[in-house]
Amino acid sequence: MSKIERSVEELYAEDPERADAVVFGRGTGVNRRGFLGGAGLAAMGAAVGGAIPFGSNMPGGLIPAAFAQDKPAAAPAAPKGPQPLNFPGKDPKLVLLGDRPLVAETPESLLNDATTPIDKFFIRNNGQVPEEAKNPEAWKIVVDGEVNKKLEITLGELKKKFKPVSQFMVMECGGNGRSFFTPQARGNQWTNGGAGCAEWTGVRLVDVLKAAGVKSSAVFSGHYGADPHLSGDTSKPALSRGVPIKKLMDPNNLIVWNMNGKPLMNIHGGPVRLIVPGWPGSVSAKWLTRIWVRDKIHDGQGMGGTSYRVTIKPMVPGDKADDKNFRDLESMPVRSIITNPANGSKLAAGTRKLDLRGAAWAGDNIVRSVEISTDYGASWKATKLGEPRNRYDWQRWTGSVSFPSDGYYEIWARATDSRGIHQPHVAGNWNPQGYGANPMHRIAVLVG
Repeated sequence: MSKIERSVEELYAEDPERADAVVFGRGTGVNRRGFLGGAGLAAMGAAVGGAIPFGSNMPGGLIPAAFAQDKPAAAPAAPKGPQPLNFPGKDPKLVLLGDRPLVAETPESLLNDATTPIDKFFIRNNGQVPEEAKNPEAWKIVVDGEVNKKLEITLGELKKKFKPVSQFMVMECGGNGRSFFTPQARGNQWTNGGAGCAEWTGVRLVDVLKAAGVKSSAVFSGHYGADPHLSGDTSKPALSRGVPIKKLMDPNNLIVWNMNGKPLMNIHGGPVRLIVPGWPGSVSAKWLTRIWVRDKIHDGQGMGGTSYRVTIKPMVPGDKADDKNFRDLESMPVRSIITNPANGSKLAAGTRKLDLRGAAWAGDNIVRSVEISTDYGASWKATKLGEPRNRYDWQRWTGSVSFPSDGYYEIWARATDSRGIHQPHVAGNWNPQGYGANPMHRIAVLVG
């Protein structure tokens, strides 16, 4: 019989004590507390590269951050690891998650800038990448449906007829954090890198809608782009999602043509795309061609079923989904990340203080606080949280931690939003396609 490979996460989820024995070489018959209090802790320390000063606080079944999302445990051969992205104009440190469609995420340590540089911004496509527009100013957008006047306007006309605005806003993939679910959910296995904050320049969508005259019968929208379906079938849109009319009329929604002061790259939806901040990036159509104002909930590609939807009542992880128990993922959950130092950083022996930097955001809400811990959550320390530059900007934070001795440490960061909801220790509300996972960020640091 061939040997079944299981990931470290699966092994720990099934039986933490057995996982300790497999990963760290301890015999069976010793519980987690005994393991961490005896030779097991020494074995774990040897594996992570140093003593674990706060090892007594380590929760049962916790996978050390140094190993999280590592190769399958006890596997006969390591699988192919994360591959760097090779794409013109992009930082090669971006991690390729898929090539059909093209998907790449940004390691948290590359998100250390207040405004995410274009070369470090993540890539998420649902279909094929269309050819670059030869005449961007002639690109046409249609607004129709439940409007008094069907509007057909070119990008050039859009720039002339409406007042341009620039705003710093987070764009985030709906599946960001998917890899933190156990059992594994379907789709690209994002960590925290399916997000970035750019300065977007364009016109307010609401101004364009007012010019068309939205009728009182309007309920929902449908957004369309020029990206061909992966199958090559020209009759099928690669993706067509929309939002309720209340969100559609949010004055922060933009039709944009510039990103960080430069013309929008084709890979990011150029020459013109939609930005609907705070909600899954899938509603921010790239290569925008049409906004259909509808008198009912949109039923385009990517709507309904379990697509971009989360459970109403919790379901058993891995169980069969009941479509009636799902609702659209709307505002993205609160999330914080440590952007400096990087996971796995090694510090000189005798280092007793470390300065930290990070970012936090919370969909339609704002971030109220970010806290950090070095003792596995036994105690928490507040950070200095900056104000957003405008609505939907992320909030940068700074802080510092102290180390009582050399050794292996985990630094945890958790954010709390304006409703008082903070990040959980582990990803909750499991769903088949892995949306809404936002566990606190953990990094490993070795001192000495």
